[in-house]
Amino acid sequence: MSKRATAFMNWIDERLPVTQFYNDHLAKYYAPKNFNFWYYMGSLALLILVMQIVTGIFLTMNYKPSAQEAFASVEYIMRDVEWGWLIRYMHSTGASFFFIVVYLHMFRALLYGSHRQPRELLWILGMLIYVALMAEAFMGYVLPWGQMSYWGAQVIINLFGAIPAIGEPLTEWIRGDYFISDATLNRFFALHVIAIPLALLVLVVLHLAALHQTGSNNPDGIEIKKNKDENGIPKDGIPFHPYYTVKDIFGVAMFLLVFAFVIFFWPEAGGLFLEHDNFVPADPLVTPTHIKPVWYFTPFYAILKAVPDKLMGVLLMGASVMILFFMPWVDRSPVKSIRYRSWQFKLLLGVFVVAFIRLGILGMSEGTPAQTIEMRIWTFVYFGYFVVLYFFSPKERTKPVPERVTH
Repeated sequence: MSKRATAFMNWIDERLPVTQFYNDHLAKYYAPKNFNFWYYMGSLALLILVMQIVTGIFLTMNYKPSAQEAFASVEYIMRDVEWGWLIRYMHSTGASFFFIVVYLHMFRALLYGSHRQPRELLWILGMLIYVALMAEAFMGYVLPWGQMSYWGAQVIINLFGAIPAIGEPLTEWIRGDYFISDATLNRFFALHVIAIPLALLVLVVLHLAALHQTGSNNPDGIEIKKNKDENGIPKDGIPFHPYYTVKDIFGVAMFLLVFAFVIFFWPEAGGLFLEHDNFVPADPLVTPTHIKPVWYFTPFYAILKAVPDKLMGVLLMGASVMILFFMPWVDRSPVKSIRYRSWQFKLLLGVFVVAFIRLGILGMSEGTPAQTIEMRIWTFVYFGYFVVLYFFSPKERTKPVPERVTH
């Protein structure tokens, strides 16, 4: 049996390099041996992506992409399809958990300098994934065709109308009509189910390929490929499989416990994951009292609301995302990891995180005059982080970085 299995595997390898792929990306891919909690997030993001695709496939079997039937079909899934409520909650809750994991993944990169040379392209590909995720989430948010879905789409699509000269034609092209209608829902369904997921899968493959080309970063910010033994194996590296596959399985188990608790006991998260207005069918004649996007968009929505001029608000909101693409060149410190950086940098990063979270909270608020002033303050702090970091980081007083990774 062993000889037959070996012969069969050799036959496969001659036609498809399965063993070579396994060795290159698992058994003989050496990762730093000092990974910590923060390094769970990449594998968890991949898990949620697969889960979103699988649950999405099952949802499309009963969903009707029609302005007349969309809301009723979602209710049908929730009430009449066997286990439909579970699949729908896995998908809607999974979207929020996806962004939680992605935000933590990005924060870990800022902590340990995972965006720095030689991983600039890795960071850019990650940011493209993030932008594609935001587009995917927005399209999917419109599909239930509830009140917040309809009016949220109305607000976001109308933002493109602020662009000089091409704004109005562009807005009509996105809507597919002169107003949010059946045509809008159909094209959003096509983009959400086929176009953007395909783009996401391509970007994820490129992201992983770039990661394995440069090698993983670590909490010390040391390049383990620069210190190899006589066999060419990094002295501070261990095979990804079985060491980190086992570690990731434990992380997945802990994640699924939390995820299951939320699905079964708190799927709407008090209106944070699923807004109360979205349980009401879309009505073009009745505007909700307070229109706001889902929580993972609210930091950028707060920046938009902080600016009185519509065009400037749109430009500033776009800039708040685009500036993240330039992080590898904004941070010019000679040291990557926060472990060996100055207290000033730690304070600066802490203030940036507080600004981002506070903007997110304010983006869900009603936007009173006092809240608008606070939004402007935190918007200034948000952009100020990048300006200060650019000029401060080259002169930063850092601690000595060890030659080998630490535990």
